[in-house]
Amino acid sequence: MRRLGDKERRARLGVRHLLTSSAASAEEAAGALVGLHSSDPASVYLSSWARVGGFVPHDLEDALYRRRSLVRMLGMRRTLFVVPVELAPVMHEACTKALIPGQRARLVRMLEEQGVARPGRGAPWLAKVEADTLAALGARGEGTARELTADIPELGAKLTFGQGKTWAGTMGVSTRVLFLLATEGLIVRTRPLGTWTSGQYRWATTEHWLGAPLPEIDHDDACSELLGRWLRSFGPATMTDVQWWTGWTAALARATLRSLDAVQVRLGNDEGYMLPDDLPPIGDVDPWVALLPGLDPTPMGWKDRGWHLGHHASDLFDRNGNAGPTVWVNGRVVGAWAQAEEGEVVVELFARLDAATRARMDAERERLAAWLGDVRIRPRFATPLGKELVRRSSGGASRRRSARSSA
Repeated sequence: MRRLGDKERRARLGVRHLLTSSAASAEEAAGALVGLHSSDPASVYLSSWARVGGFVPHDLEDALYRRRSLVRMLGMRRTLFVVPVELAPVMHEACTKALIPGQRARLVRMLEEQGVARPGRGAPWLAKVEADTLAALGARGEGTARELTADIPELGAKLTFGQGKTWAGTMGVSTRVLFLLATEGLIVRTRPLGTWTSGQYRWATTEHWLGAPLPEIDHDDACSELLGRWLRSFGPATMTDVQWWTGWTAALARATLRSLDAVQVRLGNDEGYMLPDDLPPIGDVDPWVALLPGLDPTPMGWKDRGWHLGHHASDLFDRNGNAGPTVWVNGRVVGAWAQAEEGEVVVELFARLDAATRARMDAERERLAAWLGDVRIRPRFATPLGKELVRRSSGGASRRRSARSSA
């Protein structure tokens, strides 16, 4: 059984995740990572910045909204991704479709329990509102939740959630109906209402936006295609990694690995899987440094993270497993970064860096700060160390302003 040490896995990570050399386009980056996380809208842009030479936000906007070679869709683990358009039906069949029955049943139950629909009539009520929403979107071409609610008053009904929890609140029925239609692959998010950091989107039917509905694909073929792409970029990976990233059952994961003729390899005390034509060593790679955003596909790519993260998960991930901004050196996480109020990119390191590595990291900090310019970002899912970095940098900014005022 082939054995891969941490050094080789880190070298593969750098090469396969386009961190040792620049990608030519956002499409190339999204394809190499099997999708860019988009739950935090800024992540897609920062993930692209870290990998695409000369990247500017317009490059991604052009791919998403004019050429439509990329599309924003719900995928693995009920997570929002930006993926190449040819991957969209694969991801939908392999992962997203399985979410539909549970999401529909949950919404029907909420509608009936909260009096929006009569008991026993939630399903037909929902089916009619879905059909009306699709018709309204077809007439408009694109529409916001507010515009669609004006067309279909039923979308304006309110639902409560999280009763008794700190995160309790209310939302419009429009939020859940649009989410369900997106899960079904019938609609997609299009342009944001604000800047590229905005998380509120317009909607369009998939057929209107992409020119045709998502094509039907055989389920087993879709699973093999998706996992094969992922192993090419993220392998070797343990069974725990495969199940976590895909959201699949163990039975589906094992069957799909068999369909790929995946080869077992030794990873320390664990066993992992690789594609049969991907076993040769990748060799030494040039030193590299990267500042990756919260929810970047690289830190979010594996459940077993000790080989690149060490013992810092509690600092860099929130309680729900969402990664914050990370500092990487040669395939290993060495710290966290944040943007200060005044725009400076600040870091907290877990390890001492040699002078050459520190210089490369400082150059990346300055490059990112210059690229962001007047834009201020805050990760949607704050981590313990990320919050502490922002607090410290804000305090330093206040002291600097006070000093200037006194002078």
